[in-house]
Amino acid sequence: MGEKAALVTGGSSGIGLAIARVLGEAGYELTIGGRRPDKLAAAADGLRAEGMTVAEHAADLSTEQGVVDTVAAHREAHGRLDVLVNNAGLGIGAPVAEIQARHLDLQVDLNLKAIVYAYREAVPMLRAAGAEHGNALVVNVSSITGKRGHEFISVYSATKHAVVGFTQAMDRELHGDGIKSCALCPAYVDTELSDYKKDELPAEEMITVEDVAGSVRFLVGLSKTCAVPEIVFSKPGELA
Repeated sequence: MGEKAALVTGGSSGIGLAIARVLGEAGYELTIGGRRPDKLAAAADGLRAEGMTVAEHAADLSTEQGVVDTVAAHREAHGRLDVLVNNAGLGIGAPVAEIQARHLDLQVDLNLKAIVYAYREAVPMLRAAGAEHGNALVVNVSSITGKRGHEFISVYSATKHAVVGFTQAMDRELHGDGIKSCALCPAYVDTELSDYKKDELPAEEMITVEDVAGSVRFLVGLSKTCAVPEIVFSKPGELA
């Protein structure tokens, strides 16, 4: 068992992979979780090639069992958890008159319920880390749409508002156990999730995954007496 370990969901690409790399560079043993075994294996191999200790676990994180199994796999691989990053998410756009029940359920299941289950399953390990050093951390990836509602992606926006609210609640509930919680709320980031927007907003004008991942480097470097409950990322000159 290493001295510190992190679990990153949605860690096979985009923001999740960039955050995993930052944590690996900071000396954390890693578990990356996600749905597609092939993408996870490729991401894990790439991180290992950079000298990092990485386990991967493929599971459907939109299900309770998938989250339970992912946290259990991390526990088996590393035996401890100092940083949990809930990054897995999905957006399905539709005007309100055309929202399908299965798309509504999938976004609520993956974007919100998976985070609740992850806390529930991981909190014993987080509490142990908090008791040891008083500086355990949970990072929940929300969105700028969790700060102000967006048309067409209304369900996604609603789930991301819920992520911000749940993060605030967890920060209040768990701070006495040495566990901090922070919500990251980026505007459009150059990832596959933002592909639909790139005709209107070119990739080179979007926030980078390194911008978001850099905030995690900052968060894990804070003393136990300092907490940052929320970070909003926006384009220059654009108010959040």
